[in-house]
Amino acid sequence: MQSYEQSLQQTRKFLLEHDDYLVVSHVQPDGDAVSSTLAVGWLLSCLGKKYLMLNEGQIPQRMEYLWHADQIVNLSEGSLPRQYSHVICVDCADFQRVGMTQQHFTSDALILNIDHHPTNNGYGAVNLIKPDAAATAEILFDLLKTFELEWDIDIATAIYTGLLTDTGGFRYSNTSPKVMAAVSELLALGVNGPDLAETLLEEMTLPQVKVLNRALSTLQLSPEGDIAWVYVTPQDMLDSGAANEDLEGIVNYPRNIRGVEVGVLFKVIDDQAVKASLRSAGKVDVAALAQAFGGGGHTRAAGARINGSLEEAVAQVLEEVKRHL
Repeated sequence: MQSYEQSLQQTRKFLLEHDDYLVVSHVQPDGDAVSSTLAVGWLLSCLGKKYLMLNEGQIPQRMEYLWHADQIVNLSEGSLPRQYSHVICVDCADFQRVGMTQQHFTSDALILNIDHHPTNNGYGAVNLIKPDAAATAEILFDLLKTFELEWDIDIATAIYTGLLTDTGGFRYSNTSPKVMAAVSELLALGVNGPDLAETLLEEMTLPQVKVLNRALSTLQLSPEGDIAWVYVTPQDMLDSGAANEDLEGIVNYPRNIRGVEVGVLFKVIDDQAVKASLRSAGKVDVAALAQAFGGGGHTRAAGARINGSLEEAVAQVLEEVKRHL
């Protein structure tokens, strides 16, 4: 098994040897997915490569300040006229997380898989995976260092965004000395940390507050008080005017209740499907738990799609959580 340094060099070679890349991240992109997509785009532009950035979904509005964020094509608004034979997947725990973008991969496409999820199974022709990295942005920080490039405020802000969001504002256990050393470098380049924290972690839209109110009104706890959950229905989304990005962070409310080991947000997709977002206080590996439903993620933060009604999904997830507890 090759070392991380060897994987970095293999990735560097892949980027230099080919051209005309498709860069994709996971559906419903978060801060790390968006910033990693743009960091790769920035690198490819510096190398003089042709590329297109694509996602199946809208980029969160609060990230529109990032370099070329408006150039990430939203596949849900239309299709591309062609396919790509060289694809770079960032922050995708498994291949299915790329969603409909895979329709634009040729059948023999060479995939570069850059990710930090422990559940990633190495689906790329080239895999740059570091499970103990705080974010995919941290891996890209290392990758960019292998090139002789002059960093500017654009790339520094992109990398900082991924680190900030995936560490919960540098509060989670993945906030390592290496992360803080990188942050120090990025701040020295002129990144405005306080402004980004306000925009990404503190500021809320009115629809976000409304859908949070709806979700909290459904709060339930297990008899033992170690599992707490809330749910959001399509009608809640409609009534509050909320978008998917407005659901980010809601799962932390049940998780943050004293004594709770696992918090869950159930988002009803329709009568036959529910998305479960799981957060752990540390006792339960929710990535392993999510894998029981075909999902994945991190030890303390994971998710899965469950076929069935809300009631069925709640029952199945609670049973699995109790088994892990």
